[in-house]
Amino acid sequence: MITLKGNVHYVGVNDRAKTLFEGLWPLPYGVTYNSYLIADEKVALIDTVDVNFFDLFIEKVREVIGKRPIDYLVINHMEPDHSGSIRLLRQFYPNITLVSNKKALDMVEGFYGVGAQTRAINEGDTLELGHHKLRFHMIPMVHWPETMVSYDLTDHILFSGDAFGSFGALNGTPVDTHMDTTLYWSEMERYYANIVGKYGAPVQKALQKLDGVFIEMICSTHGPVWTGENVAKVVGVYDRLSRYATEEGVVIAYGSMYGNTQQMAEAIAEELSVQGIRKIVLHDVSRVNHSYILADLFRYKGIILGAPTYNASIYPQMEMLMSEIEMRDMKDHYLGYFGSFSWASHAVKRLAAFSEKVKFEVVGTPVEMKQGMKDSVRTACQELAKAMADRLKADR
Repeated sequence: MITLKGNVHYVGVNDRAKTLFEGLWPLPYGVTYNSYLIADEKVALIDTVDVNFFDLFIEKVREVIGKRPIDYLVINHMEPDHSGSIRLLRQFYPNITLVSNKKALDMVEGFYGVGAQTRAINEGDTLELGHHKLRFHMIPMVHWPETMVSYDLTDHILFSGDAFGSFGALNGTPVDTHMDTTLYWSEMERYYANIVGKYGAPVQKALQKLDGVFIEMICSTHGPVWTGENVAKVVGVYDRLSRYATEEGVVIAYGSMYGNTQQMAEAIAEELSVQGIRKIVLHDVSRVNHSYILADLFRYKGIILGAPTYNASIYPQMEMLMSEIEMRDMKDHYLGYFGSFSWASHAVKRLAAFSEKVKFEVVGTPVEMKQGMKDSVRTACQELAKAMADRLKADR
């Protein structure tokens, strides 16, 4: 049994087998599905877990409450990795009342067909459990429309759903003060970039709603339980990322079939270093999962994209990355681009169209190479790098 504080217990599970989150994003360290149980005069379970882990989940619940019934299931978020056990849970606890907002309760019926015996709540409503009292706040589009958080007024615990989540399974304990948290900070940024990244404005609204709420503990549905000084640090990470605030540095993402376009990327990186830029990251879009590229794009101000022409358009993996950037509505970046072709020029045109759509500030002159590297192309690559470096240094 893992007790977080008083009557509040952790009953989540680790998933160390899944390799791709949502079928897209790598999980080299696994992932958690966190659920919490308040064993008060009334028993409240906050969120469930992926249905594949139901047997382990129900064992953990019973370890805490034995044969006591669960009075309430509070549903903060309806994605199946958190709601997947609702149907089975209702079989074990037929008198349980599902507590959430109307949008979430509609989804319960849509996903699982068990939408009876519910309690619909609105912004600021409360739920009395005895010693504990929960208050509910709606945070729509962080990152689904039904998303909400539950705040324990008694112990000042924020049950935050996917907000403030992180990739990474938990090694022995869910509590930050009992673990080395180093891994989870970068995995939190990658989680945000991959999953929440499009919704910067709703995240900012949610943070404003929670401003002034005294929080001693954040209990998210993924990753560690955050306490003490880390509460402010976690909120700060989400504030920075949702404002699209970046640091000086350049991500060079390129595609290359035979190494010629890669030579352009290397020439650009070399000149950026000569010009005094220290944080330079090169990503081959065919070899590096875009999960990591997106995380770096949220981190650094400068972006330089390059790819060859392919089938009268652009290299497919670059097309995919551009689409992923567009879908996240990234803001306030500096963009440079380059491309290559053998007999028909299309890649640079496609990158130009992309630059107009995302409305990043374009710096330097785009570089286009026909066939192999030449001195004139290398010089043009160096000029593009210098222009990016100058624009970044102007912000110092």
